[in-house]
Amino acid sequence: MEEKWAKIIIHASAFFAPVLVPILFFLISSDESVKRLSVQALLFQFVMWVLIGISTVLSFVLIGIPFLIIFGIMTIVVPIIGIINALQENDWNYPFVGRWV
Repeated sequence: MEEKWAKIIIHASAFFAPVLVPILFFLISSDESVKRLSVQALLFQFVMWVLIGISTVLSFVLIGIPFLIIFGIMTIVVPIIGIINALQENDWNYPFVGRWV
């Protein structure tokens, strides 16, 4: 039960503290799956920030606008999918970074 809510909070932190909360859970938690998920959440946010930054630069040439829209939507939708899977107590990995960790 405790692990379930920790995972939900880590996924939901993408909307209010995408860096601080995963780091805190990584340091505080003793459960390996929560630590793994917190690293994934942190890496996912970092990768998305980099991709959005690159898309913003490329949007001045009009080629980055579709990517900017797609990555912006992913930044919102992927944590919601994670929350739903955590509520159902399913193991779920973030896209792009799930296999890195």
